[in-house]
Amino acid sequence: MTYIKKLILFSTLFSTVFISLQACAQDKSKRPSPPATVTTTTNSGVTIQIDYSQPAIKGRTIGIDIAPFGAIWRTGANEATVFQVNKDVMIDGKALKAGKYSLYSIPGANGWTIILNKSWNQWGTIYNQKDDVMRIQVKPMQHALTERMTFTINKSGEVALLWGNIQVGFMVK
Repeated sequence: MTYIKKLILFSTLFSTVFISLQACAQDKSKRPSPPATVTTTTNSGVTIQIDYSQPAIKGRTIGIDIAPFGAIWRTGANEATVFQVNKDVMIDGKALKAGKYSLYSIPGANGWTIILNKSWNQWGTIYNQKDDVMRIQVKPMQHALTERMTFTINKSGEVALLWGNIQVGFMVK
């Protein structure tokens, strides 16, 4: 291989690596599903924080086109949704130690399973059931249309996921 061919090959390889690194370092707010964070300190002094990415409905149907019913869903987009509490808590009557957890779910027409998993620092599509620390069953309710998936936390400790015309929630005490 001639010197010029080697130089062209090296330049092409270097450019590809550089462009790839730049894409990884992109501004996350420019993603189709931008990042969001909600943090609330409850009346009982528990600080709850949820870091997630906000997928949009974009004319799709929850349970069919997006977040399929009966299947594990990363409950957001991009990196795993992170649920964090600063104290030991009870969630719908089940004990949870203070710390960070990934939040997954199994959506359903008549009920959702909310899953807290100990592997929180990962891409959202990486899921291992053996790392689950808690599963709770919640009932979906009708809600005003919310285009981008949104979490809310009120002072009483109620956490709600709002998306499309669905609301699912649980209590943190």
